[in-house]
Amino acid sequence: MTDSNRAIAIWLFVMAFLVAMMVVIGGVTRLTGSGLSMVEWRPLIGTLPPLSQAEWMRVFTLYQASPEYNDINYGMSLAEFKLIFFWEYFHRLWGRMLGIAFALPLAYFAFRKMIPQGYKLPLLVLLCLGGMQGVIGWWMVKSGLVSDPTVSQYRLATHLGMALFIYGMLLWTGFNLFYGKALRPSGHMVGVVTIVAITIIAGAFVAGMDAGLLYNEYPLMGDGLVPIEYGEEGLSDPFENPAAAQFHHRWIAVLAVIGVLTLWRRANRIAHIRIRGIAVGAIVLGQFTLGIITLLNGVPVWMGAAHQLGAVLLLGACLWCVHGLSQKSA
Repeated sequence: MTDSNRAIAIWLFVMAFLVAMMVVIGGVTRLTGSGLSMVEWRPLIGTLPPLSQAEWMRVFTLYQASPEYNDINYGMSLAEFKLIFFWEYFHRLWGRMLGIAFALPLAYFAFRKMIPQGYKLPLLVLLCLGGMQGVIGWWMVKSGLVSDPTVSQYRLATHLGMALFIYGMLLWTGFNLFYGKALRPSGHMVGVVTIVAITIIAGAFVAGMDAGLLYNEYPLMGDGLVPIEYGEEGLSDPFENPAAAQFHHRWIAVLAVIGVLTLWRRANRIAHIRIRGIAVGAIVLGQFTLGIITLLNGVPVWMGAAHQLGAVLLLGACLWCVHGLSQKSA
């Protein structure tokens, strides 16, 4: 591995960490009910927070005209508004920082001709996806500013899905540079990563409909394994029925645990990647346990955020393990 490859790989790993933190900050923003506090999208001017009482009153007046204020937070004081404003502002500021942390080093590596052959296009794609993610974020927020003070669960899932794709692409590209290029995974390996990703996206629908506040028991949902509301929304039931969304998230998660444990068994047979298998097995069991505890406790903010972080770590560990297995296959 050349010094250039190592430097770029470490940069990509740092970027993946920053994206993971972005997902967690987004989760806290959602859990604290802060996501609709900023009703403007000002990509450049919005970098600075309100710096005067007059500016605070301006943004607060805009918020008072929003559906969320009138339907949920009517009578909220300016001091209370500042608390929810902080998380959404911090979330957007972190996104801007991510863009700078990616664009400037990319320009430096390109100027110094340090980017290896075959990696320019993936890095440019990542740059474009990062910009697109900002647009998707605003598209998501806008869904809760029209009439219903609730962010569309479809747009929330799209926003999270894009974040996961960027995170996975950062890691995979970094792994190729750090460990050597792996073959494209297929079969069992793709299946495991896919079911883990689907589990996380299913969790976005749970979050989008506040479905975690229902049926705070496990494994039953009421008097049985299947909630009585199941099927009420027809074909759209998994995406528009909170009880069904939680039901699917529970049992897809079980499939994910089984799938990841088979990945652990496979990696355990190969000495130089055995540690990756141990890591992925430990994380999936910890994440599953944390998910149940979070549900039983009614999704407190810190547990919900920890569960979201666990999901991102699990996906990253799966990709790390799959990369090693794909190198073995090569």
